[in-house]
Amino acid sequence: MTALHSQTLTELASGLKKGEFTSVELTQVLLDRIAAHDDKLNAFVTVTASAALATASRADAARVAGIGGALNGLPIIHKDIFCTRGIKTTCGSKMLENFVSPYDATVVQKLADAGAVVLGKSNMDEFAMGSSNETSYFGPVKNPWNPECSPGGSSGGSSASVAARFAPAATGTDTGGSIRQPAALTGTVGVKPTYGRVSRYGMIAFASSLDQAGVITRSSEDAARLLGVMAGFDERDSTSIDQPVPDYLASIGDSIKGLRVGIVRQHFDAGLEEQTGARVKEAIAVLESLGATTVEVDLPNLDMSVPTYYVVAPAECSSNLSRFDGVRFGYRADDAEDLLDLYCRSRGEGFGDEVKRRIMTGTYVLSAGYYDAYYLKAQQVRQLIADDFRKAFADVDLIAGPTTPSPAFKLGDKVDDPIQMYLNDIYTIGANLAGLPAMSVPCGLVDDLPVGLHLVGAHFNEETLLRCAHQYQQQTEWHKACPEAFK
Repeated sequence: MTALHSQTLTELASGLKKGEFTSVELTQVLLDRIAAHDDKLNAFVTVTASAALATASRADAARVAGIGGALNGLPIIHKDIFCTRGIKTTCGSKMLENFVSPYDATVVQKLADAGAVVLGKSNMDEFAMGSSNETSYFGPVKNPWNPECSPGGSSGGSSASVAARFAPAATGTDTGGSIRQPAALTGTVGVKPTYGRVSRYGMIAFASSLDQAGVITRSSEDAARLLGVMAGFDERDSTSIDQPVPDYLASIGDSIKGLRVGIVRQHFDAGLEEQTGARVKEAIAVLESLGATTVEVDLPNLDMSVPTYYVVAPAECSSNLSRFDGVRFGYRADDAEDLLDLYCRSRGEGFGDEVKRRIMTGTYVLSAGYYDAYYLKAQQVRQLIADDFRKAFADVDLIAGPTTPSPAFKLGDKVDDPIQMYLNDIYTIGANLAGLPAMSVPCGLVDDLPVGLHLVGAHFNEETLLRCAHQYQQQTEWHKACPEAFK
């Protein structure tokens, strides 16, 4: 039998059902693995060993009794941006270093109801602001493929954990590529569903019109299994959309013959590293061999996605993070002289540099005299970008291209140059601005580092993305590749 830590979520579900091992045994194997290896990666903020074993024991009892949910006894990890009752929820920030949530996020509750075993909370860029997992108050996460490199961000702890076989799956959040970019850099599968498909209730907000919860797994089949549990309408979330959730697994094995795949001309420009582009083109050729047809599509306003995003997202973050004032919860500065001093010092000491940078930018673009010139103009360009995608999907079923311009970069290489860091999300931001579902699939190695194929679908068309990715993975082995030090 394949070692338990190497099995996918789907394989583990089958093994549990057949009685080949128990959930307690599986959970203990993974907890031991985390204890032995996480000091090399710094992927966790909190490991919930006792609670995980207790949940696993209940899952085993439920299985014996012939009951249990769709994920009964299967281990997962939560990004530390999801509120978890009785467990620290830090958002990778000093501001929330000791915050213990009094309630569960909807995503957490749904996965718990399905029987999932939570191993812990993963490290992340502070308040999900970053593309390298270097802005975390708890230190950077390292890439399992090369510990000198970034695993991407902001869901870097989740992606590194899945890549290192600490767990078969993890939750993440994606505001401008924060699931898909780290998935590409760590050789995992990352899915950002349609905006509103998964509840944002209890997911600490960065940019409310862009944030979306999703999954990081090792196969598209696993992603379909997990997403099917997480998705659905939630009356507690005003941005949740009341749309039926299909059985993503039911059609995942269907052929992609005749599928129309759009290739964006702007994706293969001078900004794309040559070998990364070659791996992506090879992946597209595999789709063509399976019967898909390719069509060149034009997204003329796509080059405006990064500047548009970095007006809209900071504006929303400056509003969302105003609640962290040192009064109600979170970090509070000592010996404040008065209320204003308490506000200023609590926020000045509690937030890191990148968060402060975005709050200041956002406050500026929303200020009197600048709102029309920056924020309003950015929203107008955002609509143009969304219209470009809408026109493209009149002719194609999905869009394919690179997830990132290059493989993982060295830790420290871009931390002092915010603009270069922001450009790492150039291919992913458009899907967030338009609210579209998108995913990254491992499609090769460059200099022994993974690169990803990026797939974007029309609204609520996650089924097509997952089916296309699954058929690709039936023909390739890239998603099975494991970092040498973690086999």
